[in-house]
Amino acid sequence: MKKVIEALKAKLTDEQISTNQTVRELHSKDETYHQTSLPDIVVFPKSTEDVTHIMKVAQEYKTSVTPFGAGSSLEGHVIPYEKGITVDFSLMNKVLEIKETDLLVKVQPGVTREQLNKELKKHGLFFSVDPGANATLGGMAATNASGTTTVKYGVMRDQVRDMEVVLADGSVIHTGSLAAKSASGYHLNGLFIGSEGTLGCFTELTLQVYGIPEHVVAARATFPDLTNAIEAVTSVLHAGIPIARIEFVDEASVKQINKFSETDYPVKPTLFLEFHGNEAGLQADVAFTKEIMQDHKCDKFTSETDTAARNHLWEARHNLAYAYIHDYVGKKMMLTDVAVPISELAGSVIYARKELDKLNIPGGILGHVGDGNFHSLIMIDMEDEEEVKNAKQFNEKVVRYALERGGTCTGEHGVGVGKKPYQREEHGAALDVMTNIKRALDPNNILNPTKIVEVDIREG
Repeated sequence: MKKVIEALKAKLTDEQISTNQTVRELHSKDETYHQTSLPDIVVFPKSTEDVTHIMKVAQEYKTSVTPFGAGSSLEGHVIPYEKGITVDFSLMNKVLEIKETDLLVKVQPGVTREQLNKELKKHGLFFSVDPGANATLGGMAATNASGTTTVKYGVMRDQVRDMEVVLADGSVIHTGSLAAKSASGYHLNGLFIGSEGTLGCFTELTLQVYGIPEHVVAARATFPDLTNAIEAVTSVLHAGIPIARIEFVDEASVKQINKFSETDYPVKPTLFLEFHGNEAGLQADVAFTKEIMQDHKCDKFTSETDTAARNHLWEARHNLAYAYIHDYVGKKMMLTDVAVPISELAGSVIYARKELDKLNIPGGILGHVGDGNFHSLIMIDMEDEEEVKNAKQFNEKVVRYALERGGTCTGEHGVGVGKKPYQREEHGAALDVMTNIKRALDPNNILNPTKIVEVDIREG
């Protein structure tokens, strides 16, 4: 690595290059149970030119490069299993331009979701994708993040108009334009979004933003069982109600919310909902939703228009993972996800809960059920080999159940290494197409190797 460091210093300052053990350890993991691995070097670029230089050095010395945002990923995306260089984008954190009239914003990849929304609020705008964590926008694009608002506004791929990308050889391209649609050429935005740093490093993103809704109503509905709760979601969607968020939380998870967030919600299967629009229209939407919920034996339906009360409700939901972590000190979190067609959602959630109950391991089922995406959260003792084995088998069962019903092994967390074993089963021959794209854009396999596809083409 000495020659690599010397080459990097040709255009980067000493402060931008770190071999410090603590810094390397911070970049050796994400937020879950996956095995850690230290990079040899952590580099902090400040510009596209810096990233170009890093990639040219990495190409010359055949050194692996792992992009790093906030480290909030959940399937091992940022763990550098082949060591090499980790590129931390935290210093590329500027909001470059807000185009109010076009409802667009241009940002560097290290800008976080909350940072962007703080700036946009001054202009009466907001960025819609809300994965819960205060992730960087570059990382969110890399994993095609979604979250609680997806049912209304769409996933990360739906928000990106253009990206500046540094390829493996150091060349720079743009993947789109400022236009709302295009029929010109291959859809490169769709190719690079969700590529998890395996095809290039993002250095600028142009994103669609929205006007802050005139009126917002949050609601909470409780049910006697899982089946009625999930079937209520399906009925709301079929009714065409333009709901902005509809989240499911099971009984075990409600207990954790109450302990951590000091709430007193009934310990029953619960839906958290939110409606965006004008006041008159929302009154009708909320009333209609309540009727549908009652048709599915809803025990209690509570709505909130007060901003503080709404924020508290969503903070409680967003802090659920931390509620588990806080209560099970010494255990690691396995937070996995699948997505299925809406018609298969109730069966899938019930199956996952039954299988989790068999394990006698603490955990819960939750998710963005409005788009058929749900999560299984398990707290496991990594020193207990049997428990780790059982947790991984549970994950495999839930994934295979989803795949057999036309679903996907991951709705939003991404592939990384955790969902890599299921790629052939899900994609079949299409996985070979993905592998060929990887080879074409990264012939030396230096960009986040070991992730998504298996490519063994590097020499010595």
